Amino acid sequence: MLPFARVTIIGLGLIGSSIARAVRETMPTVRLTGHDASAEVREIARRLDLLDDVTDTAGAAVTDAELVILCVPVGAMGAVAAEIAADLPAEAIVSDVGSSKESVAKALREALPGAIVVPAHPVAGTEQSGPEAGFASLFHGRWCIVTPLADGDAAAAARVGEFWRRLGSNVETMAPDHHDRVLAITSHLPHLIAYTIVGTANDLAEVTESEVIKFSAGGFRDFTRIAASDPTMWRDVFLTNKEAVLEMLQRFSEDLSQLQRAIRWGDGDTLFEHFTQTRAIRRSIVDQGQDDAAADFGRKHD
Repeated sequence: MLPFARVTIIGLGLIGSSIARAVRETMPTVRLTGHDASAEVREIARRLDLLDDVTDTAGAAVTDAELVILCVPVGAMGAVAAEIAADLPAEAIVSDVGSSKESVAKALREALPGAIVVPAHPVAGTEQSGPEAGFASLFHGRWCIVTPLADGDAAAAARVGEFWRRLGSNVETMAPDHHDRVLAITSHLPHLIAYTIVGTANDLAEVTESEVIKFSAGGFRDFTRIAASDPTMWRDVFLTNKEAVLEMLQRFSEDLSQLQRAIRWGDGDTLFEHFTQTRAIRRSIVDQGQDDAAADFGRKHD
């Protein structure tokens, strides 16, 4: 039995359009309705035939929904939820895909008092954006973290978890505050570091733009991929999860200072031990199927 027969997706960018494609592939009888604030995106979604119906207002998209998934920047969750409040069926479950959960849970509860809210976060994506960037296999073998509210509906959370399993995700349940601490170190801080390194390289007067691009075949190239992620989304992530991000950033700064001292004083043993530990972590990630073990990160070469 399908967890939901009628699903509405609000926000038809990379994640929203990938959900639509994945539902079409894995649960073809589910009726899909969608909306995006951009008229241009709505027209692209219609042209791509991503959904059964694309509405011009968010409210019209949810009138008969069983599951509503908000695929918008976390800073916009409250405003979008308010747009659908008057038309949302009482029995509908409202979920999301945001990368920070405590702020989203608070925004949804305030905008939708009495509604069934089950926040979630599919830990998947690319640096691309827009409806044409989506693909059905985006969630295959990736984690989706369901973060039910402390006093939330357990049956609703189970249905949301089953929905993501049908899309190919591995599902984990966490409290919203714990999720935000975990993602601060595994996702948010790496993005902040990538944005900083790429920005620093651009600012260095003695390194011309052509040299940065010419010699980017090393680690810098991999930072630029992360730093190409959607600016609006990541601005909102850092502002809505700032306490956890600042905590992890402080810890990172302390660890970085230790490495700085080791380099200054020629302490090769400390450097070697640290690099050995981090290499083991990389191997664990590959062993768990969270990345490609192929040489050069699986890149194709002529």
